[in-house]
Amino acid sequence: MRTRIGDGLFGPHALVTREQPPAAGGGVVDLGGNFVCWYDDAAVAHLFEVAAGIDSPVLGEGEILRQVRDAVHNAQTEHAVGPVLAPLFRHAVEAGKRARSDTAIQRGTTSLAHAVVELAADHALGYGGRRVLVVGAGEMGSGIVKALAGRSDLTGDVVVANRDAERGRSVADLVAGRAVSLDGLSDEIEKADIVLTSTAAGEVILPRDRLEPILIRRAASRDDARPLVIVDAAVPRDVDPAVSSLEGVELLDMEDVRRYAEEQMASRQAEVPAVRAVLAEELERYRTTSAGRLAAPVVSALRDRADELRLAELERYAGRLAALDPEDRVLVETITRRVVAKLLHQPTVRVKDAAGSPRGERLAEALRTLFDL
Repeated sequence: MRTRIGDGLFGPHALVTREQPPAAGGGVVDLGGNFVCWYDDAAVAHLFEVAAGIDSPVLGEGEILRQVRDAVHNAQTEHAVGPVLAPLFRHAVEAGKRARSDTAIQRGTTSLAHAVVELAADHALGYGGRRVLVVGAGEMGSGIVKALAGRSDLTGDVVVANRDAERGRSVADLVAGRAVSLDGLSDEIEKADIVLTSTAAGEVILPRDRLEPILIRRAASRDDARPLVIVDAAVPRDVDPAVSSLEGVELLDMEDVRRYAEEQMASRQAEVPAVRAVLAEELERYRTTSAGRLAAPVVSALRDRADELRLAELERYAGRLAALDPEDRVLVETITRRVVAKLLHQPTVRVKDAAGSPRGERLAEALRTLFDL
C-alpha cells in the first residue's frame, strides 16, 4: 500500500492511500499498530472534542483544555506552528471553553478525591463555616485537599492530621490550613463538622468505642444538632462500620463515593449530545473563518501579479501618457485599475467560496500555474 503525505494535517488530505481515498469532508485512516490519521474536517472535529473533554479518559475533565492551550503556546515559543495550526488550536481552546460554559459537561466530579469532597458537601450542606478535618496526607489525602482548595464556599478552618508532620504541613499549606499529628486526632474530631479520612494504615483507626465518647462530648459542646459527617475513603477502611449506628454521626464509605461518582458521570454522559451540537457550530464557524484565511495568499498574489503587469504596461507607454493632461492621466490609471479588478472579481469569489475543499485547492493550483504565482 503506497501512502502520500499531502499538504499537512489540515490540508485537502493529510494522508492518501490507493485502497483508502479520503472521504469528502475528511475522515480517519487506520495506519495499523495503534496509529490512526485524522484529516480535513475529521481532524479539526477530533481536536475540538479533545479540548471539550468528550474524548478524554475522564469525561469532561478540565485539565485537558489546559494541556491543549499549553501545547500551542509551547509550539509557538519554538516557532513550530504557522498560519494554519496556530489559529486552529486557538479556536479549539475557544470551542472547549464554550462547551463547558454552555453545557453541564464539567459539572460534578471528575475523580474520586473530588467525589469525596462533593459527597461530603451534599450531606453537610456545603462548606460555608464548616470545620473540616482531613485525616491522611497521602495521594488521596492531598487530592482531597486540592479539591477543597477549588471550592468557593470553603470559609471554615481546614486541619490535616498525618503521621508524617512535614508531609502534613505541606498538604495543609494548599488551603492555608493547619497540620496536626495523629495523636491529636480525638480533639480535632470533637471540634470538626466534616471528617474526610484516607490513610494507608491498613486497619481501622477509628473504632466505635473510640468515637462514641468523642461524639457525646461533641454534642454537649455544640448549640446546633448537626451530625458529624464522616467520609471514609480509605481501602481498607479507617472507620469501623459500626460507627454508623451511633447518634450524631453520618458515616459514608467508598461504596457511597463510587456510587456518587458514577451518578455524576451518568449526568455528564447525558450532556455529550449537547456538547457535540456546540462543537458542530464551532466547526462550521472554523470552516468559514479558515476558508477566507486559506484563500487569502492566492488571492493576494493574484491581485499583486495583475497590478504588477498593469503598472508595467503603463510604464512602457509612459512617454506617450506624458503628453496627456493630468486629468486624462488619472482617468487612464482609474480605467486600467477597474478593468483589472473586474477581470479578477469572479475568479476571486470562486476561489474564496471553494477554499478549504479539494475543489478550492484545484482552483488555487490552477491560478498559481496560469499566472505563475
